[in-house]
Amino acid sequence: MKIIDIIKNNSLMLSFEVFPPKTETAFESVKTATEEIAKLHPSFMSVTYGAGGGTSKYTLDIAKNIKERYGVPSLAHLTCVSSTKETVKQKISEIKAAGISNVMALRGDIPAGLEDADRSGWDYKHAIDLIRELKETNPDFCIGGACYPEIHPESVNQKEDILYLKEKVNAGCDFLTTQMFFDNNLLYNFLYKIREAGITVPVIPGIMPITNANQVDRAIKLSGSFMPQRFKSLVDKFGSDPAAMKQAGIAYATDQIIDLYANGITNVHVYSMNKPDVAMKIQGNLSDILGK
Repeated sequence: MKIIDIIKNNSLMLSFEVFPPKTETAFESVKTATEEIAKLHPSFMSVTYGAGGGTSKYTLDIAKNIKERYGVPSLAHLTCVSSTKETVKQKISEIKAAGISNVMALRGDIPAGLEDADRSGWDYKHAIDLIRELKETNPDFCIGGACYPEIHPESVNQKEDILYLKEKVNAGCDFLTTQMFFDNNLLYNFLYKIREAGITVPVIPGIMPITNANQVDRAIKLSGSFMPQRFKSLVDKFGSDPAAMKQAGIAYATDQIIDLYANGITNVHVYSMNKPDVAMKIQGNLSDILGK
């Protein structure tokens, strides 16, 4: 099933993101973790691309298993940075061969050592290049794109960021998923601005449960996320107690999701970090709200 059709159902839904193993030896443990999350029957699951140097094969193996064994629609991430046209064409063929019709089209992180390289000769400089190609060559794909409620780290300002986002949507995005955020007001303000700019595709908020204090610095480094005082106080109080921090982080994420549902958001995506217990507890906290 295509993600856009799931979204149009307009019911309250919860989806989860997982990531593939870095190595073959870790494959079985990661596969088991993703299967435990699939058993929760989320609206869909997304599988990131080659995490930490892994390969696209693991992404497709996990995505295919989720779809075929558990009947959970899967969304395969596809990055294009520094790739050639031929490489991307092969990746697309593999996605189709796996029976997957939902693709999250991303630029991806610039490889280490190439941050200052001349990119003028690259076949893909931005996600928009990949999105446009996917739409033209594989019109049956449901294409997702990323967006940043707090501005893309490489954008000069939010106005420029939204203009680029509109180009990306016009190139063929069917829906958008946000980077993590910890203050829902940032999302509501962002949604108002993009709707004003004429971006009308569905936007799925991405929520990251912070279950240990070490994740805070990493989240800030990865996304530049604003940490509200309420969240900082939570970390200050419980950060040194792993069990308490985990419970508090799950409660904070749950509270964010409930507020989103209460304000008209119907689909929320949880960056579950391959932690079935975290996914299970969040969904359990929402059981009556979701009817599960």
